[in-house]
Amino acid sequence: MRDYFTADQVRAAEAPLLAALPDGALMRRAAYGLTAVVASELRSRTGGVAGRRVTLLVGSGDNGGDALWAGAMLRRRGVAVRAVLLDPVRAHAAGLAALRAVGGRVEVGADADLGDPDLVVDGIVGISGRGPLRPPAAALVARVGVPIVAVDLPSGVDPDTGVTAGPAVTASVTVAFGALKPVHALAAAHCGRVELVDIGLDLPDASMRTPTAAEVGARWPMPGPADDKYSQGVVGVIAGSARYPGAGVLCAGAAVTATSGMVRYAGTAAPQVLSRWPEVVAVDGFDAAGRVQAWVVGPGMGVDEEALTVLRAVLGTDLPVLVDADALTLVAAEPGLVAGRSAPTLLTPHAGEFTRLTGRGSASQRLAADRVAATRGLAAEWGTSVLLKGRCTVVADPDGSVLLNEAGGSAAATAGAGDVLSGVIGALMSTGLAPLTAAAMGARAHSLAANLAAGQGSGTAAPISADALLCQVRAAVRVLRAQAVP
Repeated sequence: MRDYFTADQVRAAEAPLLAALPDGALMRRAAYGLTAVVASELRSRTGGVAGRRVTLLVGSGDNGGDALWAGAMLRRRGVAVRAVLLDPVRAHAAGLAALRAVGGRVEVGADADLGDPDLVVDGIVGISGRGPLRPPAAALVARVGVPIVAVDLPSGVDPDTGVTAGPAVTASVTVAFGALKPVHALAAAHCGRVELVDIGLDLPDASMRTPTAAEVGARWPMPGPADDKYSQGVVGVIAGSARYPGAGVLCAGAAVTATSGMVRYAGTAAPQVLSRWPEVVAVDGFDAAGRVQAWVVGPGMGVDEEALTVLRAVLGTDLPVLVDADALTLVAAEPGLVAGRSAPTLLTPHAGEFTRLTGRGSASQRLAADRVAATRGLAAEWGTSVLLKGRCTVVADPDGSVLLNEAGGSAAATAGAGDVLSGVIGALMSTGLAPLTAAAMGARAHSLAANLAAGQGSGTAAPISADALLCQVRAAVRVLRAQAVP
């Protein structure tokens, strides 16, 4: 797992090291790692290190000190280093002295000359900073026209929530010290590539994690020598309608491609589903569906009384159920349908559906302020697992456990992609995987399939449709499983 730690957890882990090590040793350890990343970036972008130019944007905190020490180390390697001090009175004294001692140039204020750098290092604020960049710093960052390497996190982005409430740095690379912070997943678009530098922290168990590709691949259900179509998981899909038959086609098809068991479809779009996926066992109603190990209910099914009757019947079973789309709208009006279930239940809302589930106004504000806390809150309140969709998908269990999936882009932001996601996760749940695990694994495969569809083997991406994404699910599973091969 890739673990994420809050600012408070990181500061607590740093405290014993700061007490045990000589003054400034931990900062120089971090700066050494930062120096290595900046030098590597210079080499890859310009072909060398010596003779290149780097400008440091230096605030008053320890991140500014990290940047200054790294600047001194780069200067010793022949880099022309210029530091712009936003608050010269509070700049890190030892780091500034080290830079000056090796011939680094120092400028002062937001109007300072940035020079003509090959790279800029953002050391404006660190994990103690909150809120957007202040106007002088924002004005300085706005003048930067070259790639930025952020020290620990991009300035102006909240370390624990990834929220930007105004001007903030958008980095090409972020160098994280000691531990990944939630910002590195929740605000990946601001962080760019994240490089983790080990500085020797003794960290607690993490409650916010991301499964690696190898872990997802290793756990993906594959048929064994004693398996048959029933033993590998039978998933029931209630999706689509006369008005929205495509939702049934996409959702059932995703379930077909995700695992090797059986898919039973129950709904009015049975002819359309069978025309695309003849291996599906399709009937026109829930009562005739037959035995399944998990249900997916909601995409395109409608929100009328008939749909509500079917939803009540599904949620009245003792089977795992994934609730999505129209079913979420119905549940928002009758929370008791899921709040009292003892069987595993997974809600998969996007932001708008999440607001309907939790109430308007303040719920929307809570979601905007902290997606992880809001998702945890809903999971705990309703006693269900919750998957909040987005570029960084957040999956929470009622006990507070959280798994994240940063998609690496927004290729999946297209109509019908959620129907595909539901089918994949529902199929995984039918194999016996817990909702939290199935949701995180499905989200990983789904985002990878979207990226594969967008790229199609090319270095240039193109917009995709949900059907194109669906067509890459098996390829995504192959990629994930290949990562698990020793």
